[in-house]
Amino acid sequence: MEFVLDKSRKEIQKAVREFARGKFDKETILDLLRSGEFPSQIWEKAAELGFFGIHLPEAYDGGGMGLLDYVLAAEQMCKQDSAAGIALMLAGFGAECLFRFETGPPADKYLPLVAAGKMRAAAAFFEHSPGYELSGIQTTAAQNGDAWILNGTKAYVPNGASAGFYVVLCKTGPDAETAKNNLSLIVADAGCQGITAAPAGPSLGGNLIDFAHVTFENVRVPAENRIGKTGAGGRLAQCFIDECRIQIAAMALGTAQGACDRAVNYTKERSQFGKKLLDFQVTRHKLADMAARIDAARWVVYSAAAAFDANRCDAKTAAQAKLTATSAAMAAADEAVQLLGGYGYMTEYEIEHFYRDAKTLEIFMGPPAALKDVIAGGLTGRRR
Repeated sequence: MEFVLDKSRKEIQKAVREFARGKFDKETILDLLRSGEFPSQIWEKAAELGFFGIHLPEAYDGGGMGLLDYVLAAEQMCKQDSAAGIALMLAGFGAECLFRFETGPPADKYLPLVAAGKMRAAAAFFEHSPGYELSGIQTTAAQNGDAWILNGTKAYVPNGASAGFYVVLCKTGPDAETAKNNLSLIVADAGCQGITAAPAGPSLGGNLIDFAHVTFENVRVPAENRIGKTGAGGRLAQCFIDECRIQIAAMALGTAQGACDRAVNYTKERSQFGKKLLDFQVTRHKLADMAARIDAARWVVYSAAAAFDANRCDAKTAAQAKLTATSAAMAAADEAVQLLGGYGYMTEYEIEHFYRDAKTLEIFMGPPAALKDVIAGGLTGRRR
């Protein structure tokens, strides 16, 4: 079964692909990777062209399109370069919470800046406790008159040291067996007194994103900065996680295709024993396996995004998209390294950071074991 894109979406694919080819200069990206610097100039240009805020509402200067359109853009960005593509497409990480669930002052204040490429966002959800269980959240928010007082530490927050605001998942009720019902989402401006961000340190992949541990110490934010109702944070956070998993799946899909394309090009050019590598049947079969796996993942990811846009996506569908796409990315990057041999380990040939980024995407927002628990729960009706 083929997933057919209409003319407008094919035009989006083409426009983003041409932009990435023109702006993702190989040497520039490698320099950024050496320094760990975020690609600010490319980000601002992408925002000017409407690629960055493609799924943000028009009321906030976004593109007014859907998650499927975001997926198409993310795939093309990451196909050209995984590191730059991931950094750009996650620059607004958490902004979705403001327009999916909130239309008040925080959305009015921050979303136009995010859409314009002038401010990054950060969803500060998880903590140092292992896993992605929301019941383990310890950060608190206590109401004090017309304000919330936040206390706690969030771990490995993407854009943690560079975001203009944080969407913080906190406990707003007493401890109970149903801890998820005691959680709320609250927006905190990065300039608030009492917020400190400590770099999380070097990581295997995702090296153009600043991951940080963010501490909130008696941080006072306006009462109007709560997103949704008090106690609804667990449900809203899970909705965002589902959407984010589809976004991550799109990045993995592009990473897989980028690794595959580089392997194909290399085997066309490289000779061994008097023959091009592509002339060996074993090489062609490896490439065929990569292509088949990527195409299968593409259908799953596009379908999940379309279902989300039609309000028909559930946690199982989102988890399947991420599991399938990240598995394809890991397999494609690993095989590409093998096909390139020693060159596959060399920075100049790019495959090595595609491999590292594929692993980062596999773990980020739910490793395979956690995703399989979600999928099994959807199949059996038994949630962990």
